[in-house]
Amino acid sequence: MDLKQMIAGGLLAAAGTLFVTTNVKSQTIPAGVKNIVLVHGAFADGSSWAKVITILQDKGYRVIAVQNPLTSMDEDIAATKRAIALMDGPVLLVGHSYAGMVITEAGVDNKVAGLVYVAALIPDLGQSVVDVNAPFPPAPGGTEVHPDAAGFLSMTDKGINEDFAPDAQVSERKVIFATQVPWAATATQQNVSKLAWKTKPSWVIIATHDRMINPEVERATAKMINAKTMELATNHVAMVTEPKKVASFIMEAAEALVASK
Repeated sequence: MDLKQMIAGGLLAAAGTLFVTTNVKSQTIPAGVKNIVLVHGAFADGSSWAKVITILQDKGYRVIAVQNPLTSMDEDIAATKRAIALMDGPVLLVGHSYAGMVITEAGVDNKVAGLVYVAALIPDLGQSVVDVNAPFPPAPGGTEVHPDAAGFLSMTDKGINEDFAPDAQVSERKVIFATQVPWAATATQQNVSKLAWKTKPSWVIIATHDRMINPEVERATAKMINAKTMELATNHVAMVTEPKKVASFIMEAAEALVASK
């Protein structure tokens, strides 16, 4: 192993919160923004993007799916920033669910060219997860979220099957339940101090059958940030149940960023 290989290996080992995808099958690299960083939300991990990753790689995009620790919003933002730093050029930053909070702050990084929110929370300045949801009736999935003795939240099997991913295959729901990452309850009360959407173009996917975030929250916040919006008649994990449509929307955003320059 030469020095460059040792350094590269050390960087990846140090960035243990990343799920790095490098097996790009296509030989055609897209024009413009070709680096995409995918950020998962609560009760999930980077593998939740697996279907979308494959589609993007086949089209020649370079993709990293962040492995958020979900121990605090600050630590999730830090993990996302490390992923952005690994990319060799402009980045399209994509966040699902709670990761909308994360990409809103991490997205101020100079390498981030635009943002895509997928069934996500989009905060205004100084807002927390609780604040973003407050103006609207709560989604039903919240009743299946329970804290453990250490203050970390997890979803019940019923919650995964009926609220989080009801449109997914049975085998997929079993994997989602088994791989869910407990989420620090304190993260729901941490406030966002920077707003990337104020200065970066943004896109939003609204999941109209979402039982984890009220779809009216998604509509209202998409309007707030003046985002280009697409509605999908699917559940909260749109990237699992409608991966082709989600990937297509992400690629449209990447191409639009190029066209706008």
